[in-house]
Amino acid sequence: MKIAIYPGTFDPITNGHLDILERAAAIFDLVYIAIAVNVDKKPVFTVDERIEMIRQSTAKFKNVRIDHFNGLVVDYAGKVDATVIIRGLRAVSDFEFEFQMALTNRQLNEIIDTVFLMPHVDYTYLSSSTVREIAKFGGDVSRFVPRHVKNELYKKLKG
Repeated sequence: MKIAIYPGTFDPITNGHLDILERAAAIFDLVYIAIAVNVDKKPVFTVDERIEMIRQSTAKFKNVRIDHFNGLVVDYAGKVDATVIIRGLRAVSDFEFEFQMALTNRQLNEIIDTVFLMPHVDYTYLSSSTVREIAKFGGDVSRFVPRHVKNELYKKLKG
């Protein structure tokens, strides 16, 4: 069984994330969407809130599991027997950082491969931080996130 992990903060999950996930789920037997708990970031949503939004967003995928982890992504990959890390590339500007991370991860665990997937052109500019910024100023994020995520985002930012 070929197992992959798709790590990220997913604060919140966007249609761009879901596009990458759909592509990964078509390629691999099992994909873990793994929320990285980063102590340097101050997320809008708790891990449990993100898990619930992701659960609702990914219900149609039979080969996707949701989890979270602290620490190195390669250590988490070993824990779930994954040999592939999925990363989305939105633009050429993402490549240098992602390439360095892929090489570093390979040095830390030589059986780990990184597979770069590119989102649909409609999502090449999209990021969670952009969605949060638009929502913070009352903009419409309906095209960027699932409806339940939009509702949770507006509720969180108003409260």
